[in-house]
Amino acid sequence: MLIGEYSHTLDPKKRLSLPAKFRKELGKNIILTRGLDQCLFIFSAPAWKKLSEKFADLSIGSTDTRGFNRFMLSGAVEADIDSAGRILIPDFLKNFAGLKTDVVLAGVNDRVEIWDAKRWEAYKRDIESKADQIATKLGEIGVI
Repeated sequence: MLIGEYSHTLDPKKRLSLPAKFRKELGKNIILTRGLDQCLFIFSAPAWKKLSEKFADLSIGSTDTRGFNRFMLSGAVEADIDSAGRILIPDFLKNFAGLKTDVVLAGVNDRVEIWDAKRWEAYKRDIESKADQIATKLGEIGVI
């Protein structure tokens, strides 16, 4: 399980060092794609395969499912973690997430999210202020 929050920097060559704990969980080959809330998602190859099979089961007759498939799949790239534990962030993904130099890597169960540090802090403040309300809603549907 991928958990935790780590602050890192994106070097001038758009390389990002992954925490050792994440590298161990993810393996050497990863999938990097556009995420939700204007961040990037990193999946291990097996986790990506499982998710992409769910996408394949969605109806192509629905505008929403076609659009979401395009959003997630066309933005995905396979990447190898180099010997120094780094990945290269392609320009189009860096621009999508608005990544500057300071970034945050957040472990979220089956994926790692990469956030611009300022955007992450703003998002975190917002979600923390709503945590009790969200927990109540989840409790009403039996999740917690």
